[in-house]
Amino acid sequence: MGQPVRDYLLTLCVTAAVTYLLTGPVRKFAIAVGAMPAIRARDVHREPTPRLGGIAMFGGLCAGLIVADHLANLDGVFDLSSEPRALLSGAALIWLIGVLDDKFEIDALIKLGGQMIAAAVMVLQGLTILWLPIPGVGTVALTQWQGTLLTVALVVITINAVNFVDGLDGLAAGMVLIASAAFFLYTYRLWYGHMIEAAAPATLFTVILMGMCLGFLPHNMHPARIFMGDSGSMLIGLVLAAGAISVTGQVDPDTMKIFEGSERQATHAMLPVFIPLLLPLTIIAIPAADLVLAIVRRTWNGQSPFAADRGHLHHRLLEIGHSHSRSVLIMYFWSALIAFGAVGYSVHSASMWIVLVIVGLSALGLILLLMPRFTPRAPLWAQNVVPPRYRRRRRQDGEHSEGATDGQQAPPDAQMGQDGAEPTARPPVAAGVSGVNGATAVGPRSRFADRRKAGSTRR
Repeated sequence: MGQPVRDYLLTLCVTAAVTYLLTGPVRKFAIAVGAMPAIRARDVHREPTPRLGGIAMFGGLCAGLIVADHLANLDGVFDLSSEPRALLSGAALIWLIGVLDDKFEIDALIKLGGQMIAAAVMVLQGLTILWLPIPGVGTVALTQWQGTLLTVALVVITINAVNFVDGLDGLAAGMVLIASAAFFLYTYRLWYGHMIEAAAPATLFTVILMGMCLGFLPHNMHPARIFMGDSGSMLIGLVLAAGAISVTGQVDPDTMKIFEGSERQATHAMLPVFIPLLLPLTIIAIPAADLVLAIVRRTWNGQSPFAADRGHLHHRLLEIGHSHSRSVLIMYFWSALIAFGAVGYSVHSASMWIVLVIVGLSALGLILLLMPRFTPRAPLWAQNVVPPRYRRRRRQDGEHSEGATDGQQAPPDAQMGQDGAEPTARPPVAAGVSGVNGATAVGPRSRFADRRKAGSTRR
């Protein structure tokens, strides 16, 4: 088993190295072609930051596939399956659409159509869901149209879920890295633990996806020097969906020998079988929840489901009072808990300690999530003897800002003018080459208090 691990590790390192080395030149290229739009109302960064990071990630994907094709323990995936070719075809199409969107801001419906076409291209080359495991029934074969529709739906949902969560520095790349790491553990166990060769393509896809995200993260962590843009977020979403489809649709549950014994035992044994079907959903549980809430929120407010706003989960964390970096780490924590918890349960579904650990970590996550709401503030007479984080913050001139509560500063876009008459709006930041240093830290919490000023219609 050591040799395949070394081959996977080599593929991971090459993919990460190529992505990392390409990101710097891609950043300069993005600045040169002007792929760095002005600050929008929903953005949390304060300086124009170049996009097109997906170009480097696509280069890493191609490098990973080329290296794997020349390794003794991995080249069989290319000889016995057309799925790597299907992945590359769909990835190239969705990447091209993302590059055009990063530069020219194409319409949302056009992007949706491109996502469906990319999924259809993969279906035509064999990357599709063939059957589904149903408890008490067994394996249910799908017709060609049923498999195609289900495959296209899963690809589109995953792509948009990852795209929606790409709102903070390093958030999407880190969450997908965590998800792909958990997915790799499961698919590797299927291939080399149960000798199911149909899981080999998904194992390779997850390793390459890990390398793409790992190589891009150093450039994308806060403060980010470059964004992956839609060319990157849609690309990694498609690769993640491709791995999920490969395992769910190609691995026959009967090969895992679960249908043995009585009907009751077979039904109980079906629980681990649903992991290939449910694991992709648990891996993107946080982005998928954000996607559903965004659609409900926008349609409730009479907006288009594709209309952008500041109501995503990461925006809510900033409004609660978390810093930029802490918000990202909290999202990492929940993603890891759900993804690795699902993998652990698939291995030992009858073990109670796994459930207890998940419940305990969930309680810890809730405490971390609500910490800013319970931060104590010392009284005025104790300001000089308590740590700075417990002191009541004041304006630099020593006076409380008008209308601000204790522990809050006036929002930067509501500072009073020199004449004290009307508040002066924060001047917009124009896109340009000079002064581009990446995103900066998010300002005070009260900056997001008036959501109407932030471009959201939520009340």
